Amino acid sequence: MPTEHPVQALVEAALAGDERAWNAIVDRYASLLWAVCRGFGLSTTDTDDVVQVVWLRLLEHLPGLAAPAALPGWLITTTRRECLQHARVSSGRARREAPLLVEPGADLDDLDDELLRAERRAAMRAAFRQLGERCRRLLGLLLTEPRPSYVQISAELGLAIGSIGPIRARCLDDLRRAPELAALLAAPTGGA
Repeated sequence: MPTEHPVQALVEAALAGDERAWNAIVDRYASLLWAVCRGFGLSTTDTDDVVQVVWLRLLEHLPGLAAPAALPGWLITTTRRECLQHARVSSGRARREAPLLVEPGADLDDLDDELLRAERRAAMRAAFRQLGERCRRLLGLLLTEPRPSYVQISAELGLAIGSIGPIRARCLDDLRRAPELAALLAAPTGGA
C-alpha cells in the first residue's frame, strides 16, 4: 500500500482488516507519537509504554472515529492525555515516597490546563493554515490590534464592504469544519 494514501482511505482499509493499512498508519504516525512523548520528557521506556497504550486506544476507537481525516489530531490528543495520565501516576508514586515535597494536584492541574490551551492553539493554527488565502488574510486582518475598519479591509483585500461580513462567516464555518478542530471538538473530555 503506497505511503501517500489519504488518511481516510488508510482508516477504512484498516477497519476492513487490511494489515498493510494498519502498518501504514503506525509507520506514518509513530514519530508523531514519540515527539509528543518527548515533549513531556518521558524516558524511552515510558514513551514505549505510552505509545503502546495509544495504539491500543486507536484499535478500540477506530470503528467510532467520527472524522477519519482527523486521525492525526486524535492521535496527538490521545497521546497527550496518556502522557498526562502517566505523569499523574508517576506524581502519585512520588507523593507517596516524598509526601511533604509536593502539594497534591497543584502542579499537574496547571500542566493539564496549559497543555489543553497549547493543544487548542496548535489545532487552530493547523486549521487556519488549511483555509484559502482570502480567508486567512481576512481573518488575520480582523484579529489585528487595533482592528481595521471595514473600509480599510475593503481597500486592503479588494472586497465590497457589504461582502466582508458574509465572507467572514463562511471562513469561520470552514475553520470550524477543519479536521484538526473537528477532532479537538469531538474528543471526549475524560481519558481517551
